Amino acid sequence: MKKIFLTTILLSLMLVPAMAQHNHAHSYEGRVHAKGMAMFSKDGGFQPYEFTRHAVGDNDILIEILYAGICHSDIHSAKSEWGETVYPIVPGHEIVGRVVQTGENVSKFKVGDHAGIGCIINSCWQCEYCKAGMEQFCKRGMIVSFASPDYLHDNELTNGGFSNNYVISEDYALKIPQNTDLKRVASLLCAGINVWAPIHFSQVKRGDTVGVAGFGGLGHMAVKYMVQMGAKVTVF
Repeated sequence: MKKIFLTTILLSLMLVPAMAQHNHAHSYEGRVHAKGMAMFSKDGGFQPYEFTRHAVGDNDILIEILYAGICHSDIHSAKSEWGETVYPIVPGHEIVGRVVQTGENVSKFKVGDHAGIGCIINSCWQCEYCKAGMEQFCKRGMIVSFASPDYLHDNELTNGGFSNNYVISEDYALKIPQNTDLKRVASLLCAGINVWAPIHFSQVKRGDTVGVAGFGGLGHMAVKYMVQMGAKVTVF
């Protein structure tokens, strides 16, 4: 019987959907008004914050956010624990909601569909890594859900899911089945994929003996996955 030792970590690389090769020009008219909760200093608390997002481009969708998970990396960033943060900051990268508007070239989603957003929300689309479906290694740099310069939109900083809406390319949004209990989905978009990726890579199967190091936000998901799969799981 195969034995596998699985260590769960907070910031392992995410798996992102393969992307069509097409022109990603965006219109800058009609910016989208948004409301969120922001930190204005590392020593303060969250406060209401109004801002705008870039316009819905031809290949974009506008999502009404219904649920957003809280990852500890959101807290680290909000408190400048990973270097100096630019304030105000609206964290949140485990996002689910309902599509309320689509660009004219969008084919993956229609208004009313459920959609999810994870850590990575765009990339250059031009380098060999992007073309190979490994956008996390983008030579120009991946654009992430919050506090990230969006070089496709005049380097404006992204604002995350602790807000009421999000504009994103359809290729970086995940389609969520309509009958899904959405309040259970948000945390899958970071914590869930962070543990599913090594489970899938390690080819865990029924009857395997697996050790999970840690039983926090990620570790407990790893245990749930593998118990459901029929593995024998021990937590360290």
